[in-house]
Amino acid sequence: MTRIPEHDRNIIEKALYLPMVVTIFNRDLHIIEGSSFKMKRPYLEMVEAALKLAQSDLVQVRKYLKKENIKVSELKRDQEFTMYCFLYKGYEEHHNYFNPRLKNKVEELLQSYFKEVFT
Repeated sequence: MTRIPEHDRNIIEKALYLPMVVTIFNRDLHIIEGSSFKMKRPYLEMVEAALKLAQSDLVQVRKYLKKENIKVSELKRDQEFTMYCFLYKGYEEHHNYFNPRLKNKVEELLQSYFKEVFT
């Protein structure tokens, strides 16, 4: 059983997902810049806007973790699972995340940032 309240656990999980989201947006920018699209600018602007939103959220998450003295680190990764260590107010917890779950959550966040850009 975890000692981490749901609110803090949600923020910790954002600290796992958001760096992945930022990495994907940066890769997409690089791919679009090197692509043979006839008109690259609309795609670049859309991805850049979503990237800025994700980066802003990541900054807020990191500030919160620092303020609350919460640390998150990846311990090990294999084909199916990734294990993270959470240091929360003097307690250490290890949590395994199923890699397809991580991928699906990151994909959901990518979609939500694009929706936010369009509204």
